[in-house]
Amino acid sequence: MSTPRFFGYGSLVNTATHDYPNARKTTVRGWARMWRHTDLRDVAFLTAVPDATCQIDGLSADVPEGDWAALDLRETGYDRLDLEGQSNTAIYAVPASSQAAPSVAHPILLSYLDVVVQGYLNEFGKAGAVAFFETTRGWDAPILDDRRAPIYPRHQVLTAAQTGFVDDALTRLGCRIICV
Repeated sequence: MSTPRFFGYGSLVNTATHDYPNARKTTVRGWARMWRHTDLRDVAFLTAVPDATCQIDGLSADVPEGDWAALDLRETGYDRLDLEGQSNTAIYAVPASSQAAPSVAHPILLSYLDVVVQGYLNEFGKAGAVAFFETTRGWDAPILDDRRAPIYPRHQVLTAAQTGFVDDALTRLGCRIICV
């Protein structure tokens, strides 16, 4: 039996946030990426939603010895689902019944978004990071600028070029930034 794997499409694309082995670029079809909120977290985060017309890029990596406990804890609020068409691979998705739209009370954290985009820049280059923005739904959500005092527990330091890339993309999308 092969080693189980997960497909990450958000912060798990940034390998500085985990040490799961054998990470490799993967594209999955039948899923879209969306900003959502649940009662289990104070802030909005990314989830995958079924959509037969879409595909998203991300990373898949091994779950050594099939020990899902640490990853399941990291992905609290998500269901771990078998990923159709990807042998022995799981994807995490928030149950539709638990999802709500982000709001000022439950914004996207800029420190979280920075981590995600840094991962896409490192793994997929500028074109891949542009594709991340283009294939993610929900950019009408407010974004809390917490860069000076990051709230996201796995925040990373970005280069000036990476920060500029994120800021330029948010400006192009017309995103609403709220300050701490």
